[in-house]
Amino acid sequence: MTNNYGPTLVISGGAGTIERDNFPAEEQQKYLDALKESLRVGYKILIEGGSSIDAVEASVISLEDCPLFNAGKGSVFTIGGKNELESSIMLGIPSHTAGACTLLHTIKNPIVLAKTLLLDPENPHVFLGGIEAEKYAKSKGLEMVDPSYFFTEQRWKQHMDGLEKGKSSENIGYDAPQLNFNDASQPEFDPSPMGTVGAVAVDVNGIIAAATSTGGFNNKKDGRIGDTPLIACGTWADNDTCGVSGTGNGEYFIRFSVARDVSARMQYLGENLHEAATTVIENLRKVGGNGGVVALDKYGNVAMPFNTSGMYRGYIRTSDGIPHAYIF
Repeated sequence: MTNNYGPTLVISGGAGTIERDNFPAEEQQKYLDALKESLRVGYKILIEGGSSIDAVEASVISLEDCPLFNAGKGSVFTIGGKNELESSIMLGIPSHTAGACTLLHTIKNPIVLAKTLLLDPENPHVFLGGIEAEKYAKSKGLEMVDPSYFFTEQRWKQHMDGLEKGKSSENIGYDAPQLNFNDASQPEFDPSPMGTVGAVAVDVNGIIAAATSTGGFNNKKDGRIGDTPLIACGTWADNDTCGVSGTGNGEYFIRFSVARDVSARMQYLGENLHEAATTVIENLRKVGGNGGVVALDKYGNVAMPFNTSGMYRGYIRTSDGIPHAYIF
């Protein structure tokens, strides 16, 4: 007999080369606290009988607004010195309703745009990008910001460190502050090189929702689109199998349809959530792809496999309300 844990939320703050020895305990705690706050925000919605789509949106907004993670405020820079954001969200209902957006520069919370696209009865499209996506967001009253809002010193340092010595950035789009990269206060470790945030929840009605948001990877080409806004690659939800949000090397998640693959193994091979998710991430490792997923099924079973040295992740259940957060 399968245990039913009831409404549950699982989140990801990104996977990558996160080395424990180079990651001070006080810095680790900042990430753990941020993850737990995101879990509590989503939990509050689920415990009050709210919908899974509202829960994952709220949790992702919390992570987008936190400069520690590579989404929203903490997004990395393109090689041209811009922040280009993308996001997607999906419901596990039979129609597989979804919304996705990419190449965003002025939308404070991309996940809100993705959800707006999904819920808008007059919108015939799953996926919008660039200028037209931003026009649509503005027309719907979503919060817009100047591109400089996304600037953080840590991400700018990562951007500059990744460029050839002496090469200057082009087309920044605003006056970036001059930083002292020799300042001892600047972190010497890279705590989230492939950060992507995500959340998956199942509500009291058994409906699964999955959401993912990112700034991409450091010094990506301007105009590059990753797996995060691509349904079946970085995001998937199906009430009969599972919901999945991925983080890692997006090119591999795209080529191997990672999120959908977890669901397909459950659907066609009869594997349980843990078996399916673990196998998919191990197969990804075999072909050179780094990353992980957070996933859950309609019973509230959770899987959080990764093949990197660390992944920011956590879960919370309405049955006890205890937020569990991990890095390694």
